[in-house]
Amino acid sequence: MEISLQNLFQAIANARNEEELQHGIMTRVGQHFVAQRSRLFLFSQFPLIEAQFQGAFKQALSPEHNPVLRYLIERHAPVYEGLVVSPRAWRLICPRPDHWHVMAGPIVSDGRLIGGIGLTRDRNHSAFDDQNLADLSALCLHMSTRLATISTQPPALSLSTECLTPREVQIVELVAQGLTNAEIGVALWITENSVKQALKRIFRKLKVSSRAEMVARLSLSSTSALGASSFSSR
Repeated sequence: MEISLQNLFQAIANARNEEELQHGIMTRVGQHFVAQRSRLFLFSQFPLIEAQFQGAFKQALSPEHNPVLRYLIERHAPVYEGLVVSPRAWRLICPRPDHWHVMAGPIVSDGRLIGGIGLTRDRNHSAFDDQNLADLSALCLHMSTRLATISTQPPALSLSTECLTPREVQIVELVAQGLTNAEIGVALWITENSVKQALKRIFRKLKVSSRAEMVARLSLSSTSALGASSFSSR
């Protein structure tokens, strides 16, 4: 199912934190581009990523080895592999079948490249084209602007004070974005049934009986927290 650019722009504008951009919204970005994989990468996270993966993964993140990444860093512009390398050469650089086609766009702040959006398709799908590139350029503009705004906002109240686990907090926030149980499962890499069972536990903990009531409870808690923060700073 294709998601319109205008809907994505609005979703990005409504995102309250980086977590929402990383998970729920990037799922929709992947759907828009019919991508098998989609992710928002921030360079500040790379030390954590490198601690988990070795060898080929590190090589793929090397500008000397990867011409797509080199183009992104040098020009701060979106790019797909067909613009910078031949198909045969790309297979040698990245032989993974789910990275048969790749596209990346820049996330910038204060004139610096701080990350990127990465999208991939497998060998059974067509390559990314110039229209995809234009769409990604517009998305990166909105994403960069929203990330810059979020970084200057005070942190919202964590629902951990309501005895929810970090995973349950993620699920509540994705429900608040309007995602279905199936979409939440895809975003968090868990089954739809796991989402249903988690929601049952959350309802019991928050003493609510519906998704709407749960989201209202979240909104009320966040508003109260901001009010208390403003009062304490006077």
